[in-house]
Amino acid sequence: MTEIISTNTLILGGGPGGYVAGIRAGQLGIDTVLVEAGPLGGCCLNVGCIPSKALIHVADEFHRIGGMAAANGEHSVGIKVSAPKIELSKTVDWKDGIVRRLNSGVGGLLKRSKVRVLNGWATMTDGKTAVVKTEEGEVTVKAKTVILANGSVSAGLPGLPFGGDILSSTEALSLDTVPERMAVVGGGYIGMELGMAFAKLGAKVTIVEATGAVLPSYDKDLVKPVLQRAKSLGIDIRLNTLAKGFEKGKLRVETDGKAETVEAEKVLVTVGRKPNTEGWGLEELGLDRDGPFVRIDAQCRTSMTGVYAIGDLTGNPMLAHRAMAQGEMVAEIIAGERREWDKRAIPEVCFTDPEVVQVGLSEAMAKEQGHEVVTGLFPFQANGRAMTMEDESGFVRAIARKDDHLILGLQAVGAAVSELSAQFGTLIEMGARLEDLAGTVHAHPTKSEGVQEAALKALGHALHV
Repeated sequence: MTEIISTNTLILGGGPGGYVAGIRAGQLGIDTVLVEAGPLGGCCLNVGCIPSKALIHVADEFHRIGGMAAANGEHSVGIKVSAPKIELSKTVDWKDGIVRRLNSGVGGLLKRSKVRVLNGWATMTDGKTAVVKTEEGEVTVKAKTVILANGSVSAGLPGLPFGGDILSSTEALSLDTVPERMAVVGGGYIGMELGMAFAKLGAKVTIVEATGAVLPSYDKDLVKPVLQRAKSLGIDIRLNTLAKGFEKGKLRVETDGKAETVEAEKVLVTVGRKPNTEGWGLEELGLDRDGPFVRIDAQCRTSMTGVYAIGDLTGNPMLAHRAMAQGEMVAEIIAGERREWDKRAIPEVCFTDPEVVQVGLSEAMAKEQGHEVVTGLFPFQANGRAMTMEDESGFVRAIARKDDHLILGLQAVGAAVSELSAQFGTLIEMGARLEDLAGTVHAHPTKSEGVQEAALKALGHALHV
């Protein structure tokens, strides 16, 4: 007999958006059921953000030690080492251990919030009912409110179907050995992050990008140091190049109409992600769409009463922290609170070497919107903390309106600048002005001093440059 569950709120998807919505709903006393077919945490925790950053960390450490060993076994700071070796299978085991810990943590948080979790595949039969296939049998869930948090999946290419030596980022993060040669199709943030990581682990990497630039969503000045670093790692970046197919260790490409081949043991396809819209009843619901995405309003409401949608299913930017913020907001709306999606700034971070972060408007975007702006740029070459970290590459830049000095955007490129993203977002969300930032005492020695100095520079009186 099919079990029937009646609940206030049903959440489809246990990724960052779904599980945060569940936790917050439970905290607010809302009877909630969450359905997830795979491990809790979704793509980000299991095969995306977390495992990729683990691999990037290992690659950085391996490359740093290898650089020391190459310098006759002695580093300039006085550390002596021998040539390192990488056992990628052990790296994967370590990475998987982190994922398991986080999976368990998410499950514990949901349990503490009294959210019932069903592990199985849910199919919506109408706007209030889902049939869930679990290992124990079929469960029908009836709810007053539904939150669609189905996430996204890797986008493929017709001539390069996933399987065998053609990998998505999921398979690339579970390789047992480092391929001697790897071709990466797509020069977005996933391709650049993983391409640089595998180059540091010893692979000969070729990045094939169909357009005229890598990391196209980032300001060109921010990308320049990344390109310089990629070149020093021996990465071959081919722009305006189409990937056509793969046979017998050779990737067939076409550059400006000229056919060529790229030798590769593995081909990593990173041409973006697409919303997960198939197999769970979206077509039957008949929700309004915005291209491939589900259309939502400022409260994440869909065209069907009582049905909300959050995260990658609803459009760009397809980022875990956007999904989390939406999930928390929707739970509070369901609880009767007055909330609306009016975020001025969602940080974009790329964990390349060096890291890149941008929040708010670039200078070009601000001018396009009609703003007259002032900017201030502070190079990390003048920052004491950067010197002690042996990485002085990059800079911090502040963009503000000229008339009242309202901060419109903040950008940085350099080692560990991802940690500045929260400060950037806070400044813009709070409506800070250059004077507010310049007058805030920043701890010394830290890289955050560069943020203050960028504001001082825009005001015309930087202290250390």
